[in-house]
Amino acid sequence: MNSEQWRAVDDYLNDLVIGPDEALDAAVASVAAQGLPPIAVPPTHGKLLNLISRIHGARRVLEIGTLAGYSTIWLGRALPADGELITLEADEKHARIASANIGRAGLADRVEVRVGLALDTLPTLTGPFDLFFIDADKQHNPEYFEWALRLSRPGSVIIVDNVVRGGGVVDAASTDPAIVGTRRLGALIAGEPRVSATMVQTVSGKSYDGFCLAVVN
Repeated sequence: MNSEQWRAVDDYLNDLVIGPDEALDAAVASVAAQGLPPIAVPPTHGKLLNLISRIHGARRVLEIGTLAGYSTIWLGRALPADGELITLEADEKHARIASANIGRAGLADRVEVRVGLALDTLPTLTGPFDLFFIDADKQHNPEYFEWALRLSRPGSVIIVDNVVRGGGVVDAASTDPAIVGTRRLGALIAGEPRVSATMVQTVSGKSYDGFCLAVVN
């Protein structure tokens, strides 16, 4: 197995279960057109977020890390008509692009983009939220997870992306802030009695990584 094969399987699966989608495709195109980093979740992972939210019946969702709004659209589409999604984005340019993509997807009535550092915005929010998706700067993942717990309720779902880091997470000597933050998150979750959690490795045409799925007890 190699990245070329992973990419071929990705293409097959995307064509099979995702297909063309005007709003999502426009969000992907905006990343390249506006010079944003190509770090959004793959289509099948976006669909997984959507399905988890629908299965859970989430009505209030908090996303930390918006970029161009690709995962935001997947999560927003899972909400009922009176649902609410708040997404936090530190970069004003990213937030502006995301807002346009969210509006194009017809979700402006239930999705709010808040601009600013997440650790400054989180104390201003009122919970509980039913589902959290954390996909921002990895060095602060432990703090984001702790805030998710504060804003949760029993049964809330917390999903954290990019917890494998191409296998780098096993390197206890790493000084990479993303790996250090991810390892701190793992230690936090392992010792946190308020959640039941797992971490799953994933591969795609973009990367070898993984995600954490936790449920508040």
